[in-house]
Amino acid sequence: MPWSVSLPKFGNAATIFELQQLPEGGMSVNILFATAEAVPFCKTGGLGDVCGSLPLELYKLGHRPVVALPAFRQIYEAGLPIVSTGVHFEIPIGQKRVDCGILESNLPDSAVPVYFVQNDYYFDRPQFYGERGEDYQDNCERFVFYCRAVLELITQLDLETELIHCHDWCAGLLPVYLKTVFNETAPYDQMAALYTIHNLAYQGNFWHWDMALTGIDWKYFNWQQMEFYGNLNFMKTAISFADTISTVSPTYAKEILRPPLSCGMEGALEHRREDLFGIINGADYDQWNPAIDPFIEPNYYDAESFVTGKRACKSAVQQEVGLPVDPEIPLIAAIGRLADQKGFDLISRVMQQWAEGEHAQWVILGTGDSKYHQVLSQLAAKYPHRIAVRLEFSNELAHRIEAGADMFVMPSQYEPCGLNQLYSLKYGTVPIVRATGGLADTVVNATAENLALGRATGFSFSEYTALALGETLFRACELFADKAVWNRIVTTGMKQDWSWNASAQKYSELYEQTLSRARQGALS
Repeated sequence: MPWSVSLPKFGNAATIFELQQLPEGGMSVNILFATAEAVPFCKTGGLGDVCGSLPLELYKLGHRPVVALPAFRQIYEAGLPIVSTGVHFEIPIGQKRVDCGILESNLPDSAVPVYFVQNDYYFDRPQFYGERGEDYQDNCERFVFYCRAVLELITQLDLETELIHCHDWCAGLLPVYLKTVFNETAPYDQMAALYTIHNLAYQGNFWHWDMALTGIDWKYFNWQQMEFYGNLNFMKTAISFADTISTVSPTYAKEILRPPLSCGMEGALEHRREDLFGIINGADYDQWNPAIDPFIEPNYYDAESFVTGKRACKSAVQQEVGLPVDPEIPLIAAIGRLADQKGFDLISRVMQQWAEGEHAQWVILGTGDSKYHQVLSQLAAKYPHRIAVRLEFSNELAHRIEAGADMFVMPSQYEPCGLNQLYSLKYGTVPIVRATGGLADTVVNATAENLALGRATGFSFSEYTALALGETLFRACELFADKAVWNRIVTTGMKQDWSWNASAQKYSELYEQTLSRARQGALS
């Protein structure tokens, strides 16, 4: 019978935040990944890493994934073959109809198809979502078009889709289309929707009159479903209509149920609490692995080769960034977006306090807010023997820093998952993190108990202050001087398995649960 517009009731069952291992004999699923980013075609952050890596692992497990992306200008720069399918159709956007073409490729070295929704007016632009710090004014229209086109290409290409895995706000309208506009139309009436939140802070929040662009009945524009403080909100829509919801770590799944990390979505998420799951992202060990990394020399494999390998890589990166070569002083690294969310206000304060002393050397790589460009550049100019700053993005240098640094600092205000701490563990670069989101799930603090039990993989703290970060770093530097203890921490970290294989098996189970819930809902 037709889908009910009422929200699921909140029951007394315990929330499931972690999934168990996929049982043998699990079902194979035809999955369409609806995402705005996937490496190597287009990426601004972790979303692209997930959607470029997870489909490959799912394919290895026997699933049949395909990926659907906007045909951004940047996809052509990946250097991979992209051809036209010859398929063209029109998409209704409000009162007009807009042309759409479909291009195709594959994820590298795989049989996983990638389809691109092509409309140059919407997607042939310098950036994905906006320029000079401002969103494109027609982002709602652009991604209404994308969502409708994804559904159309399923039938145009005769894809046997059972489940649409929708990622972040750009794909947020797909669950509501399945449950309303297309809920009695084959083959959509048999499809389920899983919605993954990568960062709840980015929601796709638009003027309420943009609702007219969607073709969805205005009755769904209400406080329980699509409306958010008078606006049309893609994220809330997906949370309300998806069969199941996931996010990228178990701890973040708990954190987003309450302010401030709920970002105003606590009511919608509380209604769906029983349908909310947390699965940690994986690390791509084909790309981030000191045993095979083409950007470092020498490669190192285990606890034995680590000592000489790390020393050589440390010396090389110290020379490359202009720091004095000194194997005994701790080299602390930070790589990524220079922003408040990543804790660079704390990092810059501790760097300033430590710069006059002999505590450590620092190397920073990344771009971001102009205030951090300025303060970090000034610190590097004043203390060139202690601080090196590279205001750029360089994948090759990022690899060399991971291999050469002794510690990697991530004092994030919030961190849905985080990837650099996973890379750091693999490279024997001890992570120093604030215990939030995925950082709390992946780094075991070097307490006396954890050290004694051989479980410690890094250092963590809770209070978001420069004092807490400084004290934690100081504790790490003290243990760095005790090579036997330090090497045990390093060895334990390097043995961790945060590969996509483990995460993909948990997604496999969630797909089965999602399909089961969707079928039960259709029968109710």
